[in-house]
Amino acid sequence: MIAHTIQLALAPVFVLVAIGNILNLLSTRLSRVVDRARLLQQRHGETTGVEHDMVVSEIRAIDQRIHLVTRAIRLLVISGLSIGLTVAVLFFEELINMPFERIAAGFFLLSVFLLMWALVLFLRETQIAAATLRIPRDYLELGREIAKAERA
Repeated sequence: MIAHTIQLALAPVFVLVAIGNILNLLSTRLSRVVDRARLLQQRHGETTGVEHDMVVSEIRAIDQRIHLVTRAIRLLVISGLSIGLTVAVLFFEELINMPFERIAAGFFLLSVFLLMWALVLFLRETQIAAATLRIPRDYLELGREIAKAERA
């Protein structure tokens, strides 16, 4: 019956792999955001007027992004631990021959819920990032016709 337990444990393990990949992505995003925050903190004391306001506005957005990413990472780690508990319960159930399917299902559902919550936070973080990176309409010069370059 241990072979059957291993088969049952495969689905949660695939979810664990997905969680690991998302954690990798989020930690990379966090690293980039922190680097940008450090640069802006240097510029904070060097700017005045409108430029300073723009720096402060971006620092505020970055602070929100850092908060969201770290919360998402925390949720994913707890989700991963819950997946680990799911697998452990499945094997423990097999070893002592006691029905713990509902407990395993509960841990698995908890993990999926935490994963979805983390993905919602990630979505919110990407929305803030996109809003921060939007090119101001003044730079687009939408009222002006641009000459098409001829190809050689």
